[in-house]
Amino acid sequence: MKHAFLRRTLLVGTALALLSTAASAETLRWGLAGDAMTLDPHAQNEGVTIMLQSQMMEPLVSRAPTGELEPTLATAWRMKEGEPNVWVFDLREGVTFHDGATFDSEDVVFSFERAMSPKSQMRGLIASVEEVRATGPHQVEIVTKGPNPILPTALVSILMMDKGWVEANGATTPQDVASGEVTFAAVNVNGTGAYQLVSRELDTRTVMRRNDAYWGLETFPVDVEEIVFTPISNPATRVAALISGELDFVQDVPVQDIERVRQVPGLSVATGAENRSVFFGLNVAETLERGGAENPMADVRVRRAMSMAIDREAIQRVVMRGQSLPAGVIMPSFVSGWSEELNAYPAPDREAAKALLAEAGWPDGFEVQLDCPNDRYINDEAICQGVVGMLAQIGVDARLQAMPKSQFFPMVNGLESDFYMLGWGVPSYDSEYIFNFLYHTRTEAYGSWNNTRYSNPELDAMIQGIAREIDIEKRDAMIADMWQMVKEDAVYIPIHHQVLNWAIKDNYEIDVDPDNQARIKYFAVN
Repeated sequence: MKHAFLRRTLLVGTALALLSTAASAETLRWGLAGDAMTLDPHAQNEGVTIMLQSQMMEPLVSRAPTGELEPTLATAWRMKEGEPNVWVFDLREGVTFHDGATFDSEDVVFSFERAMSPKSQMRGLIASVEEVRATGPHQVEIVTKGPNPILPTALVSILMMDKGWVEANGATTPQDVASGEVTFAAVNVNGTGAYQLVSRELDTRTVMRRNDAYWGLETFPVDVEEIVFTPISNPATRVAALISGELDFVQDVPVQDIERVRQVPGLSVATGAENRSVFFGLNVAETLERGGAENPMADVRVRRAMSMAIDREAIQRVVMRGQSLPAGVIMPSFVSGWSEELNAYPAPDREAAKALLAEAGWPDGFEVQLDCPNDRYINDEAICQGVVGMLAQIGVDARLQAMPKSQFFPMVNGLESDFYMLGWGVPSYDSEYIFNFLYHTRTEAYGSWNNTRYSNPELDAMIQGIAREIDIEKRDAMIADMWQMVKEDAVYIPIHHQVLNWAIKDNYEIDVDPDNQARIKYFAVN
């Protein structure tokens, strides 16, 4: 039975001006600003990367476009009776990988062990996992280091691989994207998903074709026969390709072009709040990474002054054309722990900001480089340009360096930046995900996206504590205290929560996904 809730008209599109001939209705030509960084599912925890991989590979548990958890390669899950630190997952039977190999519990154990390995960028998602063991060909038990009541929500981005295929092709270790390493799993896929890889040209084009042996053909529409995914970094070129008919679906319509696209016959635009916040991270160590000089941002008064200098409502009005929600916390409203009070942000006050800088010993301001992607978030470079101007008014000379995300993320994650933009979605819809990755002291298992050098042992203990606290009221109280703590420390400067604008040919019916994860198997064609 196909899902009735999927029938809300939306916009989606695919591909670049590389396609000169008209495609059939079943070919979706999909354009986006940037490409996936790799096809290795455990090498990079990044939204576009996971989205492209997820057309071809699957987790045990997914989120439907409505945001609800739904069975995928697991059909059911539960805490083991009498053992609150053990989750039991019943696996779907009759599933095969694209090459015909049977999916079973051995593949699940292998995939989790690979995802938890030192080189995996996904290990922070499952830092609470102690062991994964097969208890039968179609059942696994996941043992956590303590009770973890939200474990299933953490698994939506842990994609399963075929153990035999990986071992036969020498890809047992996740790819090191930052070093430029290229492995077999970085450019090849053998998944269980609705689509199979046909060809892959990094930053140029990826072609996928429907898997006619897919287990979910009777569950999801899977109306699209072929996907042609083309990254087009230039917004004007991307929109021109959509309007001319060379693309069917554009997932990131520039805000300045929304009304123009709406007027084009045969196209539709759908808008919805996104499960993503955009903010700036600051190096809080005693010395700057670049140059090794004394770091003004080590002083919380400087960080507060910088936040106070930024006019979020002006960014919303001028840069985003109304298509954003100004923010005072790096947590969208979808996430447990969010509140109107936490989301309150300071009104711009240049004189008060200057006074704080002087009090901190920087009356004449200082210089710092601002690192920013130019193909990842909506109007990312333009936001950074606006912030540079606002900071200049309090004496902070922020020199902008904008670059493609393929260069930006390895640089920032390599702790080479003092001041940078970041956007963060929360697939678990739980605050623990944010604290785990962005606030915990950077260790092998935690803090893998904490590039601020922030370290608070008291907070670290609380982060690990909420991962195993089963008393919901006590857990919620801990989360509220943690948010107050990190707001005071101001290691991030929240800017806004993104708003999504998807444009697609109007013969498609889809739901705008708050996670901005286009799941093509849900797309229905009229």
